[in-house]
Amino acid sequence: MTPDRAALVAAARTSIAKGSKSFAAASTLFAPDVRERAWLLYAWCRRCDDLVDGQDHGHDRVIVHDARERVAQVRAMSEAALRGEPTGDPAFDALGVVAAETRLPARYVHDLIDGFQLDADDWMPRSEDDLYRYCYHVAGAVGCMMAIVMGVPPEDEAVLDRACDLGLAFQLANIARDIEEDDRVARCYLPMEWLVEMDIPPGQHMKPPFRDRLVVLARRLATRAAAHEASARVGATALSFRSAWAVLAAAGIYGDIARTVAARGRHAWDHRVTTGKAAKLGWIAKAAAQAARRGAIPEGPRGQELWTRPR
Repeated sequence: MTPDRAALVAAARTSIAKGSKSFAAASTLFAPDVRERAWLLYAWCRRCDDLVDGQDHGHDRVIVHDARERVAQVRAMSEAALRGEPTGDPAFDALGVVAAETRLPARYVHDLIDGFQLDADDWMPRSEDDLYRYCYHVAGAVGCMMAIVMGVPPEDEAVLDRACDLGLAFQLANIARDIEEDDRVARCYLPMEWLVEMDIPPGQHMKPPFRDRLVVLARRLATRAAAHEASARVGATALSFRSAWAVLAAAGIYGDIARTVAARGRHAWDHRVTTGKAAKLGWIAKAAAQAARRGAIPEGPRGQELWTRPR
C-alpha cells in the first residue's frame, strides 16, 4: 500500500518537535512545500540516528551491543525507500517521498549511513582530517540533502559545498557541546593527534586535571565551526528569501551553541548547552534582515583553508 503523504508529514512534524526545538523553530520559516520536505528528511535522519544509537529522538542514549546489525537494517530499509517501496516505517517512507520529489542523489543517503557505520565500528579520529570526514558523513551530507530539498540543483557543487559547510559547523558544535555525554558512552571525537598535542592520555580527557587543556580543544572546535558557519552564510545568496531566512536563523541558533561552549570554558559541561527561546526569536528576527540583504553578501571563492567534502 502506498504511504499517505499527509500522514507522513504529520508524523515528521511530531518527530522534529520532539527531537530538535532549534530545527523545528527554523523550519517554520520555509515556504510550505520546502517545510514539509525538510520535516520528512529530518524524520528519516532522526529515525536512523535513534535506531543506531539506542535513543529516543536524540535523548537518553545508551550503549548498544548490536550496532552493526542496526546499521544494516537502516541501510536495507533506506535502499527500499529509495526504490519507492513501502517500508512499514513512516520515517523511511518519508525518505522515499523526498527522494522522488527532489531528485535526491542516493550517494548522500549512502554517505550518511556510512557515518553511522563508523560509529557502529567504534571508530575514532586520529587526525583533524579524520574528524572532518566524520563530520561530513554524519552532518555535511545532510546539509547537501537539505540544500536539494530547498531547490538547489544536485549538480550545483559550489552551492552544495556551502551547504555542507553548515552541516560541518553544526557537527563541530555538537562535538564540543557533547564531549562529556559522549565520554559516558565510551565515545570520543577529539582527534588522537590533538589529545597527544595537549598531553592528555587516551580516555582521560574528562578528568579534572586535564580540564583546562580540554577547554583549549573545545575552543578550537568552536573556531573551526565559526569558519564553516561563515562560509555557509555566503551560500544563502543562492536561496529564495524564505529558505535563506531559515538557513541563516539555524546558523545563528546553532552557532550560539559553539560560542557558548567556548565562553563557558571549564564549566562548559556542567550543564548541557542550549539556545533559549528568547535567543531563538532574536536570531529569527536578525535572520530576516540578513536574508533580505543576502544580495549584498560578497560571494567570492570559498576559503582554500576550509576542509572540502569528497566528490
